[in-house]
Order: sequence, then structure tokens, then C-alpha cells
Amino acid sequence: MKFITYQYNAFKEGGILNTDSTKVIPLKTLGKLLNTSLPEQLTDFIEIASPDLIDKVKKTLSEHPELGISTQQIRLLAPIPQPKRNIFCLGKNYAEHAKEIKNIPTLVDLPENPIYFSKLPTAVTGPNTVVLSHPNTTKQVDYEVELAIIIGKAGSDIPKTDAEDYIFGYTIANDITARDLQKKHAQWYKGKSLDTFCPLGPAIIHKSDLPLPLALDIRSRVNGELRQHSNTSQMIFDIPSIISDLSQGLTLLPGDIILTGTPAGVGFAMNPPQFLKRGDIIEAEIESLGILQNTIE
Repeated sequence: MKFITYQYNAFKEGGILNTDSTKVIPLKTLGKLLNTSLPEQLTDFIEIASPDLIDKVKKTLSEHPELGISTQQIRLLAPIPQPKRNIFCLGKNYAEHAKEIKNIPTLVDLPENPIYFSKLPTAVTGPNTVVLSHPNTTKQVDYEVELAIIIGKAGSDIPKTDAEDYIFGYTIANDITARDLQKKHAQWYKGKSLDTFCPLGPAIIHKSDLPLPLALDIRSRVNGELRQHSNTSQMIFDIPSIISDLSQGLTLLPGDIILTGTPAGVGFAMNPPQFLKRGDIIEAEIESLGILQNTIE
């Protein structure tokens, strides 16, 4: 199942795409078919999305293939347009990427433990939107395609063996980064958090469609040129390890977003470096999840 947030006329609401992604069924409509009340917003739905409810939704969708609004009539938004908390991120989680960025402070050796940082919720933007280049603030805007985990229920001190129980699904993220700010401040918070620096989407794929372990091809392109190409199986810390480690002494909440790191091929590491410029089209692609496209403005 592909869950989206979209705008239809003046309404912004959550829904589920049909099998061929030609229609979206609003969550409220599904609620009526189930004789229950479902929230309009996807973030609220995630909080109540028990396995039993997901099974009922799947059954209802299969029984009513004719329902839905044409996707040509809607505008896709980020699946979670306004995260309630900062976005959790991992740095240096693909070995080849770690090797290519040794000239960034604090990035020298392969990590023995996950490296965490965060992005502000205000950095989020959706598919087919502009990413601001902020020319008065940075001259070195870079791209990073990443698999994003969407947490489905609250938990702390989660064992690796139980990690999948706490996942709602997965989407694509582009961890846009101002490399000069990242280096200037010797930490990553501001350089990762400028407005529009976290494109997300186009949809959240429910975990039932992508059981662990994941081995998904992951790519990025700039103006059609392939820049990054790897597989999520190459992550140094896999998904159960990330969820378990991050949750030690820290409660994860429904709707939390975890970016799992980027593979080699970023513009900063090219010789000479190739930073993004106005008019560039970035495509972040992950197998089974789709393509997240944005334009630099």
C-alpha cells in the first residue's frame, strides 16, 4: 500500500493510492466504508494503524477498485508535510561514501557506532517542488539520496529482533546539504536544515509490502546524469540495528522519520566538486518506492 498526503481543491488530506497509482482513496472515505471514523491526516492515521486496521483497509481496497480521485486532479505533498519532531539522520552509513568525504571535519574512519544528527521539520518539502539554493547563505548545495524509515508506534529500548514491529513504512528522502556551512560550523545541524533541504516522497510504502531485510537499488541523478548508485543492503548499520540503537534510552514516536544515510557519489566528492545550481533537476530513486524529483531554485 502506498500512503500519500495530497492537496485536492482547497483540502490537504491523507489517502491511499490504488494498485496502478491512478487514483487516491481518501482516508475519510475508507473510514466510511469500514463503518468507523478515520482521521483526515496521514500523521494521525499512522498513530492508530494497528495490524488489524491495516488488514481491514487492504481488504476494503480490494473490494472497491472503482473508488478514488484521479491522481491527475491532485497535487502531491510530502507524505508527512510537518513532522512533529526533528528528523533523525545517520551520517556515513555506506562505506564508500564514508571514504569519499574524509575532508569533512569529524569524518575520518568508518564508524563503530551510528553517527546521528538531525534536520529541522521546517526543512521538509514535497515531490515536484523547488529546493531553494539560498545563494546569500551557501555556495555549496549538495544532494544525498536516502531511504527514510517512518516509525509506526512508540517504543524505547527496542531489541533488534522487534524493530520491524515499530515501523510503519518507508519513503525516499533527499538530504540536501550546504557543504560550506557543514564545514564552517564543524557540525551538520544548520547546513542540513535550511528551508526546503529535506524533500520527502512521493509516497510511504507500508512495511507489509517490503519485509525486512531490505535490498533495494538506490540512485540519484542530476539533469539525467547518474551520480549515485548502490543498494540498501550495503548500509553499515542495517534497519533493525538503527532502530534498536537509536531507541536506547530515547522514545521513538509514531510519525518519526529516520534517514538512513547516503551512498557514494555526492557532488562534494567529485573532482572537481559539482555543486547544485539553479535550474538543476534532481531525481532520487529507490527500487519499489518510486522517484522523488525536485528542481533547484
